[in-house]
Formats: sequence, structure tokens, C-alpha cells
Amino acid sequence: MSSTFLGELVGTVVLVYLGNGVVSNVLLKGSKGEGSGWIVITAGWAFAVTMGIYVSTKFGSPAAHLNPAVTVAEAIKSGDWSNAGEFILAQILGAILGSTLVWIQYYPHWAITEDKGLKLACYCTAPAIRNPFANFMAEFLATGLAIIALGSFSSVTTGLGPFTVGILVWAVGLSLGGSTGYAINPARDLGPRIAHAILPISGKGSSDWSYSWIPVAGPIGGAVLGALILKML
Repeated sequence: MSSTFLGELVGTVVLVYLGNGVVSNVLLKGSKGEGSGWIVITAGWAFAVTMGIYVSTKFGSPAAHLNPAVTVAEAIKSGDWSNAGEFILAQILGAILGSTLVWIQYYPHWAITEDKGLKLACYCTAPAIRNPFANFMAEFLATGLAIIALGSFSSVTTGLGPFTVGILVWAVGLSLGGSTGYAINPARDLGPRIAHAILPISGKGSSDWSYSWIPVAGPIGGAVLGALILKML
């Protein structure tokens, strides 16, 4: 059984399970990867995107958006919004499920990790310096760049596309991710933040809902900008 909804759902599960999995591996106490740093996190997220795309395609979504910002950008470019709601719902649900798997994967480590902020970081993003305007612009610009780059991949050999997208995400994380943690994907942030709020994570703190609008609105705004630029070219 396959469908575009299932493809987006399962692909996003894989994306978030591996992506937030690498963050947990680096940040949680007692993990074998504890303290291995930013390069490991950005590489893990890049590989997570690549694997998520392959899985999404296999399960029925050849578009493999895995990201509401990409879905919005593609709808603007094509003028077809018929699948946008279905895709975004599948992506958010997939992100909740994927981050639930991360909770299970690292189950004993939540209790021995005292820092509530580190636990939250295993689910969603937070700014290095809290400045709403600067944080919004960081997400807005990084996502806009990503959408424009994605729109330039038409010449990439079939089958290599997922690797190219992974390299793009790696580049964004290494170069631009230090300010906000580079959500660049509303589902990737909102879904796990919901999971953090509802899961019985040992010793967790606030889910920081006051910040949550930025990794949603910033990427969507950047996607709109990127799509309009591509339409003008």
C-alpha cells in the first residue's frame, strides 16, 4: 500500500527520527555520542533528509517534500494547492511520530540529563541569542536560500537528487544554523514541540511556546519569497 499521504508521513518520521536522534546522541548524558559537537549534528540532519526522501518516494510520494515550506513553495510555483493541506498534515503527524521514537530510543537518558534546555533541544529549535526580529530573519533568509537552491536542481541526475538536497541542508546547517538551529521546516519544529509537550519525558521543562511561531512563520515567509523569485526567473 502506498499513497502520497503515507509517503509524506513515513518519510517525515524517518527524517525526524534520525535528525532529532543525532541531536539527542550529542546532547543527552550517558550517550556514546555525548559532546561530539555541531558538525556531527549538521551531518546527521543532512543524512536524515537524504534517507527521508528515499523512504518517502518508496512509500508513495515521489515529490517527497517532508517540509511545509517546500509544499507552499511548490504550490506557489505551480498554482496547484490541491494537495498542500494533505501534505502538511502528513508532515506534522510524521514529525510527532518521529520524535516519539526518539523519546523511546533514548529513554534512560532523559532521567539522567539535568538540563531541561538540552532535552528541549532534542525536539525543537531555540535561538542562540533571543531576538525575535533577528531570529525570524535568520529562518526567513535561510529558507529562502534553500528554496531557490532546490529550484536549481533540475539538472541533477535522477537518483542523486536526495543526496543533493542532503548536501544543501548540510551547507545551511554549517553556515547559517548557529543563530537559531536552522529549523527551515515548520513541521520539523512544530511536530516535535507538540510531542515534547505531551510525552512524559522525565524532568522536562517548558516547551517554549512563546518562540514557536518563529520556526513556523520564518520558513513559510522564506518559502514564499524563494518561490516568487523562482517564478520571476
